[in-house]
Amino acid sequence: MEGTVFTPSLEGMKNVKSEQGEMLTKPFLDVCKLILPVIDKFGAAMALVKSDIGGNITRLENKYSSNPSKYEHLYSMVQEEVDAKTAKGSSSCTNGLLWLTRAMDFLVALFRNLLEHPDWTMSQACSDSYGKTLKKWHGWLASSSFSVAMKLAPDRKKFMDVIGGSGDINADIEKFCTTFPPLLEENHKFLASVGLDDMKAS
Repeated sequence: MEGTVFTPSLEGMKNVKSEQGEMLTKPFLDVCKLILPVIDKFGAAMALVKSDIGGNITRLENKYSSNPSKYEHLYSMVQEEVDAKTAKGSSSCTNGLLWLTRAMDFLVALFRNLLEHPDWTMSQACSDSYGKTLKKWHGWLASSSFSVAMKLAPDRKKFMDVIGGSGDINADIEKFCTTFPPLLEENHKFLASVGLDDMKAS
């Protein structure tokens, strides 16, 4: 493969905002979709995370497709639900965006760990990033199924070889961990501004 498994998503991040600096729905969701192949390489350990991310992307995409010009900006669908008082529903796009953003926070933390702690095993890197990101929003059941899944994490060296392709994997992870978080932070800020950044898992 040309470059690393991150190359397509890093390219996509350049187009996530409009010239006015607004977050665009389709490019943002496309970037998240381009990160799914990275998760695939974890195999069974990330099956839960992958289906969760995939489901949330599909939910937001369906809404976007129903009226692309109306929902061109990512936050317009959230604002509409806030105004209609449906944002807190478990099947809302607001909820979808919140959990999609949190799952991406987890991945950023995970790759940052892999970069900063070359001596850690994959399970260690996963557990630490889970503790920093998703854990506080998960109930007991989600947390325990997550812990079990983490035991299936692949061997670190093999994993790094697989995702490296023909590119410089450390440089791309570094780019991913610096370029993506500001976009995620913006989602959190917007969700917080409408009082919805602290919803827990049902």
